[in-house]
Amino acid sequence: MTLSLAPFGPRIGLRGMVNAADQLASIAGIGALAQGGTAADAAVAAAAVMAVTNPHLCGMGGDLLAMVCVPGADPLALLAIGRAGSGVDAADLRAEGLSVMAVRGDARSVPVPAAVDGWLALHDRFGRLPLEAVFGPAIELADEGFAASILLALASHLIFEVPGASELCPHGPLQPQERVRLPGVARTLRAIALEGREGFYNGEFGRALMALGKGIFTTDDFKRSMADWCDPLRLRVWEHDLWTVPPPSQGYLTLASSWIAEHAGIGRDPSDPVWAHLIIEASRAAGHDRPSVLHDDADGETLLAERRLLNAAARVRPDRAAPPDVGHTPAGDSGPSIRRIGDGDTTHLCAIDADGLGISLTQSNALDFGSHLVAGTTGIFLHNRGLGFSLVANHPAELAPRCRPPHTLSPMLVTSPAGSLTHLVGAMGGDAQPQVLLQLLARMLRGGQDPATAVAGARLVLDAPAAGPFRLWWGEKLTVRVESHAPSEWNDGLISRGHHVQSISAFDPVMVGCSQIISVAREDAETRCYEGAADPRSPEGGTASR
Repeated sequence: MTLSLAPFGPRIGLRGMVNAADQLASIAGIGALAQGGTAADAAVAAAAVMAVTNPHLCGMGGDLLAMVCVPGADPLALLAIGRAGSGVDAADLRAEGLSVMAVRGDARSVPVPAAVDGWLALHDRFGRLPLEAVFGPAIELADEGFAASILLALASHLIFEVPGASELCPHGPLQPQERVRLPGVARTLRAIALEGREGFYNGEFGRALMALGKGIFTTDDFKRSMADWCDPLRLRVWEHDLWTVPPPSQGYLTLASSWIAEHAGIGRDPSDPVWAHLIIEASRAAGHDRPSVLHDDADGETLLAERRLLNAAARVRPDRAAPPDVGHTPAGDSGPSIRRIGDGDTTHLCAIDADGLGISLTQSNALDFGSHLVAGTTGIFLHNRGLGFSLVANHPAELAPRCRPPHTLSPMLVTSPAGSLTHLVGAMGGDAQPQVLLQLLARMLRGGQDPATAVAGARLVLDAPAAGPFRLWWGEKLTVRVESHAPSEWNDGLISRGHHVQSISAFDPVMVGCSQIISVAREDAETRCYEGAADPRSPEGGTASR
């Protein structure tokens, strides 16, 4: 047995585990397991609590993507991605002089939120507890109140004057530890618990969204569940099978960059500057053409074809950075200079039960409180995931009625060659999610690190300051941002290979995202041990186990 190199060790569980960016969510999830629920019950309970206590990250007005590992079967992917309203028209936006989707205050950047459909699909297929029990902790917190976290208090300065935000911020920006009550959110959760999706999409929330959209949405837009079960993508890397959600998610980039890093000969030692260089170069090689190939109808298997991966890997050199041709910006599609990662937009959680059912779930508002639009008096902020659409005429990701935008959420899991679950992994971070996941996978699968050591390890991410939201690969002057607790050799090694490097603070929750990991250790056929680690970059995060 080896001890964790992290300042804290991984949590251990024998009968179940829940890992979330808020300890209240982890506690709710483990409570569902204690009542006899499954990992699906636990994941939905935790996700609902996150929607209450962390509305700057996620909520019922956003989307949800998940990977599910069913013992004895291949994993499944769940895409709960909202579709654009029937009334949108890219030509109308171009006629108004827009070259990119509006960031705030425009309902045309708001696809129909799909997170609730995702919760219900997960619960319907794999849950065991009644919805009233699953949503009970979230309803109680929304009704009776919770203490505002430091990050929520800081984020509240962005929206305290937004119409409809008075439920969250009745007296102006929140103070840390201030008691927050959300009766509109509690009311909506009760409606879902009692009536299912009817209570949401055809209830108070749906009526408020219709009114806000002023013709953008129709009742037909709400009829069909936006949660789709589908086959995931899979790729063998480092003697494991990596699984993730298919397009329109960018999850394929995690698999592709991992394959490229292995092909480039990345070593076991993360302190080696070559390790850091290959992480960046593999990410660039995998993602340089993402804007032109990722869209609602993209074929994930084609994006992971061996010839395509080999061509991408040919870009990577151990001694120098590839030429800066990844910064190309398509004509008419440059965006405003707005940080993608720093707004705090997403959260990930993992859950596993005594039977080995594992859930890797990511849900998001897109950017902080999303569009800064609120659905009536529900207190629910609407996401702005429509930012992923293009306004270039005939672009494959052009805004169109009932289409899904390219998506950053990238939950994943790992299995052994024999098919046994080994890791549930996910992260926040917008464009940087695949980069963060690549580093975690390289540390654990190649370097043999335990979850706590891997998640606490220093990170580096690409950033393009001139690029707009979700347009990292279109930006010029790519910068490598490196956490200050990184090995001292990293910066000099990266600079000598032609990278532009900027140091950021250690354990930076703003620039490098927060992640959650659960790993599965098996001693024999009858004994199972779970190890979990919450990211130290999540000050409220925690792991709960049984």
